[in-house]
Amino acid sequence: MKGGRKNLKRASKEEIQTLLKGQSIMQVVSLRGSNLIEVMDAAGQKSLALFPAKFQKSMWIKRGSFVVVDESGKEKALESGSKVACVVLQVLFYEQIRVLQKSTEWPEIFQTVVMNDSNCHTQTPPSNPEEELNSSDSDGLAPLEGNLNRSRPIELYSESESNSDADS
Repeated sequence: MKGGRKNLKRASKEEIQTLLKGQSIMQVVSLRGSNLIEVMDAAGQKSLALFPAKFQKSMWIKRGSFVVVDESGKEKALESGSKVACVVLQVLFYEQIRVLQKSTEWPEIFQTVVMNDSNCHTQTPPSNPEEELNSSDSDGLAPLEGNLNRSRPIELYSESESNSDADS
């Protein structure tokens, strides 16, 4: 892994200390194309944000994700006729969101959003397996079926075949 990507991954795992002036937390509403995303701020206003190329090969986002954006030049960009109003500085992961939800910096509009591991792209297993079984996410849904498109490996030697061959 190159130095830039390694440093980017390390920085993404660090916790956010505080938001600086001009930075805010926004939720991804939709993906518009190669490096443009539509985000919603704490006031409920939607705007376009630039997702820098340095993030594209090392992390991904989807609808409902949270990001930290720099909107210091938003008014100037809108006055000049540019549709892109802000730039993504950091993608927030599950652990970072949990810490920020407990702080005063988390916007009130996002308090009602229920977050889970699948929305925040983390691959960490749940801390307690009993909590996963008792979760209400799968209530009322049918269990998942196995993939029938994949063939199972052939068992060369099994006891049932050897017994039936010996009896014949």
